[in-house]
Amino acid sequence: MGNNPALSYQQAAASGASPVGLIVSLYDTILRDCARALKALQDGNVEARISELNHALLVIGHLQSVLNFEQGGDAAKIFEHFYDITRGMIVQANITATRESIEKLIEMYGGMRQAWFQADNQLPPNQQPSSPTGWSSRASQPAATNPPNEDVETPQLKWSA
Repeated sequence: MGNNPALSYQQAAASGASPVGLIVSLYDTILRDCARALKALQDGNVEARISELNHALLVIGHLQSVLNFEQGGDAAKIFEHFYDITRGMIVQANITATRESIEKLIEMYGGMRQAWFQADNQLPPNQQPSSPTGWSSRASQPAATNPPNEDVETPQLKWSA
């Protein structure tokens, strides 16, 4: 785990997380990537903005790759559509480089993250699904994530189910 306490904490938390908790963790990573991209945009750091948005694309690609259409049915199709749309939005945000384009991504992933978080907290520990919404068992292996950056706050999200 090395000398990075934030990364060590993140890895330890992931090892004890439920499958839904792992999804929440990946959404957190996307939100951190977008927040850092927004800061890079404000700072005029094109390379950092592109790097952060490209990392978000990588995480979304992982989420999309573990969808299980046999078990997930319509829900898996809806998530695939959501990921396709947001991947296109990220590519567009890389081209147009506007604050609004990145803020829209933060809004969309923030709402989805909050829904997954609430779902995870509403299930009793003995009823945690082994494969939420059609995710294959590969979902328990999270994609590599950037360690949290203490200089960049993940935006506070307002959402309720």
